Amino acid sequence: MHGSTVVVAADPAGYFRSYSVLGLLAVVGVLFVAVAFGAGRLLRPVVPTPEKLLTYECGVDPVGEGWAHTQVRYYVYAFLYVIFAVDSIFLFPWATVFAAPGYGATTLVEMFVFLGFLAVGLLYAYKKGVLTWT
Repeated sequence: MHGSTVVVAADPAGYFRSYSVLGLLAVVGVLFVAVAFGAGRLLRPVVPTPEKLLTYECGVDPVGEGWAHTQVRYYVYAFLYVIFAVDSIFLFPWATVFAAPGYGATTLVEMFVFLGFLAVGLLYAYKKGVLTWT
């Protein structure tokens, strides 16, 4: 059998069988959650009292107005953290592609463009005074 090529046809039944197992697992999961919630609804006691109908906030009964002043800078710091966390997540796949032969220079340029955009955003935040704690 030198020089002969063997062509193996794909088995469509086996291909769809693997997806049917996945679909069956998804249906069983949805049914499990639906049965659990249904059992909880049927078995729980329903005794509404005025105390149970009050607004509940961290174990403390609400007192005063519903409006509270919150410093915006906390949200800005959280947003900046999320931006740089996403940046660090992108660095790991970039490092693996950078190590692959033939992709070094291209990925290096792409990463510097990406880091440049982040640097411009950080410079903008600094110029606007967002990073100063007052």
